[in-house]
Amino acid sequence: MNNLQSIKEQLEGNKLDAMLIASPVACRWATGLRTSAGALLVTKGENLFITDSRYIEVARAQIQGAKVEMVETGMSYTGRIEEFLTRQGVKRLGFEQDTMTQGAYVKFSRELTAEMLPAQAMIDDLREVKSQAEYKIMQQAQDITDKTFAEVVQKISKDMTEEALAAELVYRLMKNGGEKPAFDPIVVGGSRSSMPHGRPGSHKLEGFVTIDFGAVYQGYCADMTRTIAIGEPTEEMKNVYEIVRSAQLAGIKAARGGMIGKEIDKAARDVIDKAGYGSYFGHGLGHSLGLEVHESLKASPTETRPIPTGAIISIEPGIYLPGKFGVRIEDTIYLTETGNEILTKTTKELIIL
Repeated sequence: MNNLQSIKEQLEGNKLDAMLIASPVACRWATGLRTSAGALLVTKGENLFITDSRYIEVARAQIQGAKVEMVETGMSYTGRIEEFLTRQGVKRLGFEQDTMTQGAYVKFSRELTAEMLPAQAMIDDLREVKSQAEYKIMQQAQDITDKTFAEVVQKISKDMTEEALAAELVYRLMKNGGEKPAFDPIVVGGSRSSMPHGRPGSHKLEGFVTIDFGAVYQGYCADMTRTIAIGEPTEEMKNVYEIVRSAQLAGIKAARGGMIGKEIDKAARDVIDKAGYGSYFGHGLGHSLGLEVHESLKASPTETRPIPTGAIISIEPGIYLPGKFGVRIEDTIYLTETGNEILTKTTKELIIL
């Protein structure tokens, strides 16, 4: 997968002569190459990717649309970049200000003659809109995640610990074709389920158990949450679960490409507010995802930017009652002009074991 042309097409509109991309995630998105060392330069003319001896062979084999050169031992990345920029006549150079360290910025500013201009938003905006190829990969990542959940549910018992369940999730994600987990799984049960991002412990599973996890497939992330019950839940637990489920369905029903993030959030939040649990829903409704499990856009009360058609976002309302229990239900959806497509296939009906 290669997005060099997409970057090139955005340079003029952003008043840039070139774009420097050095973060591993953006380099992978731009070139298709998975690497921890390298720098990509995209100009209106020629493109250049430079890396060291560890990655040069695979870079030359995989990268198309850019010249690939190796930085020899003892050579300076900055010096090689300056040579290229001078030859291309670059005066205004965009860079990723959110991922570049202060030390790297100082070094580049001192040694490059081009003016360095923050251009993170240009790359982020391009990455938010998923191509059909990216969409298919992310659906596969979610299919692996759904399959893993279905298998793990068959093994859950009240004698299992949170840590054991988390380990089972990781094992089966990879056995089912995932590269790795998208993040450390969240598995918390009983009164601990009121902690939205609680860490698995040695506690035996009981009451409501929140399971939040996802697979990585070909670099792209899945993310889903289900809350299940160990033993018969109380009426209060059932009621809260149904409120969260209704809120999630409302958020999904409202979401479409071009909507402001806070408007999507409001559709679900209103359901929880109306039920009297508004103060127990303390996080945003969702976030965009792709090569990173949390990308730049959010469906939250503070997000004033529109979420574009083609973005993939999570919809994950929750209610968390401290010292009692918590409920969260999360799907990922692909935004279209008229609505959305749900990638997550696992049932939202309460599973009681």
